[in-house]
Amino acid sequence: MGKIRLLPEALASQVAAGEVVERPASVVKELVENSIDAGSSNIEVKVQRGGIALIRVTDDGCGMNRDDALMCLERNATSKIRTKDDLSAILTLGFRGEAIPSIASVSKFRLVTREPDSLTGTEITINGGKVISVKDCGEQAGTQIEARSLFYNLPARRKFLRTENTEFSHLEQVVKTQAIAHENIRFSLVRNDRLSFQLPATTDLCERIGGLVGIDLASRLLEVETHEHKNIRVRGFIGPPGMGRSDRRQQLSFLNGRPVEAAIITRALREGYHTALMKGQYPVTFLFIETEPTAVDVNVHPAKREVRFHDGFAVQDAIIGAVQKTLRAQMTRPVSGVGLTGAKREVPTLDAVQDDLIPTSEQRSLRKDWSDMNQTVEERSALPKVEEKLFTAQERARAETEKNQEGPVSEAIPLDREMSEAKPATDTADEALQMKASDYRLLGVLGKLYVLLESAEGLVLMDQHAAHERVLFEEMKRRMESEEIPSQSLLSPIMVDLTPRDFDLIEKNLDVINKLGLSAEPFGGSTLKIDSLPSFLKSDDPEGFLQELIDEIRASSERMSKLRLGEDMIATTVCRHAVKANDLLHDRELQKLLEDLLECDMPYCCPHGRPTLIQISFGELERKFGRRT
Repeated sequence: MGKIRLLPEALASQVAAGEVVERPASVVKELVENSIDAGSSNIEVKVQRGGIALIRVTDDGCGMNRDDALMCLERNATSKIRTKDDLSAILTLGFRGEAIPSIASVSKFRLVTREPDSLTGTEITINGGKVISVKDCGEQAGTQIEARSLFYNLPARRKFLRTENTEFSHLEQVVKTQAIAHENIRFSLVRNDRLSFQLPATTDLCERIGGLVGIDLASRLLEVETHEHKNIRVRGFIGPPGMGRSDRRQQLSFLNGRPVEAAIITRALREGYHTALMKGQYPVTFLFIETEPTAVDVNVHPAKREVRFHDGFAVQDAIIGAVQKTLRAQMTRPVSGVGLTGAKREVPTLDAVQDDLIPTSEQRSLRKDWSDMNQTVEERSALPKVEEKLFTAQERARAETEKNQEGPVSEAIPLDREMSEAKPATDTADEALQMKASDYRLLGVLGKLYVLLESAEGLVLMDQHAAHERVLFEEMKRRMESEEIPSQSLLSPIMVDLTPRDFDLIEKNLDVINKLGLSAEPFGGSTLKIDSLPSFLKSDDPEGFLQELIDEIRASSERMSKLRLGEDMIATTVCRHAVKANDLLHDRELQKLLEDLLECDMPYCCPHGRPTLIQISFGELERKFGRRT
């Protein structure tokens, strides 16, 4: 007799169920998706003991007749696809026909359903995959599915379940995610006979998000207006610069109404938020991606969370474009919390910024690295005089001495007054800028680092180091975009031995790397010869720099620009040259720093993602002091 035998049907069902039903949250996900596919307008989820003792999902969808109710309990039975061609254009959340029989095989299962135009419904009871009874019932139109004692017949699986609170948290996240994806459906979740939350149907996605994550968070989100790229549409809401989380629980993405996870979406979000979030932080996103069903494969994993795109680069570009467009648009929209607005005009040169804001003792060789890009004498003569913008280090010292001799200033100096003294208005653009800067009144400096400002909305704190980092970063970035990047030759070439994998990666991107200012060429085998390094690089470790480039290329997929490769290096460089904590700046220097910051494309955070500006509203201050509840 042969060794290979067919498994009993009951055992085969239990084995197959393990791919679909991992925990109570998996059951809720499958049942809620079926309710959505049924056209429900109301979905109620009731659970006990974190879903281990009871899961009951009730909807008012299309329901089923008796024949369909019995057929849905058969494995691979579904009404959502007919032929193999349907797999290439799936329009529903479920389609495999495995969820219901899998749940029924590992629980004490009860199905009650009735079509709206039918007088009687059908009730089916199953224990561990075995049909116990089939009878008529008089329930309301729709479907109710109940799963009790999950994994009661699989003790080995049941013992791996977590605590009731942990299982409920996973289950709750599933319901909230589906509620965000389908704001037109009323959702309610009941835990142990107590209402956990109830969300009425709405046409306002922001209202639905606020009902789940809180009004405070929802009010700070930025709306992503529909952005289209190659028949891919992106919309939704994202967090402002500086708003990050330590995990991805609030990084939600939906593809054609389906909650999905895809590495390409994660990469695109990271790229879109580049320099707008601290490393290790994840953005808050509620992003909806719409594309043709034929352009995506959702039949990758039984859980249907993972998807594959036919043109992943197009999806990546669409998301990056939508995110960056939204973040930059915040320049014209004040946001409560982190972030302020400012008028845009031509940014002063790096040399001017360095002369004015970097103390003489700390200027080092930043300008020298860019010596071949220096302005002509004529161009320099056209710039505003130093005394019209900021004090030099010597002037600052003299002013500080005089200030100490005169005693403390009795009142804060309005920025508009300082501006009128510093520079006359010459044109409409300058007038607009002055009016914008005059919205903030300088109060002082806290801890020799945080600049205190008053606006019409409340108290504004500016980190002088982070702010100057952003100013210098964007200036150097603009030079990289518009001009040839200078390099510095090494006294003698350096030979770097790479692994075959790393060498192949460098060789494919050698033209891009050379444009960055790093002169390198193959030197036999997996050896690379380096003749020069970028001028902005302050490193005596070329091998380390090269390895950082390799890691960056690998993390950012196959397409890489010279700008993107060098940004992290620039961020490190400007961090060393920016004004530091304890660097004393005169009022006019603080004013100029604020102006330059507000003119940046991304003024709300430094290149490392730390906030540059934080606003505390008068309303929040009143609540802190008990003047408002």
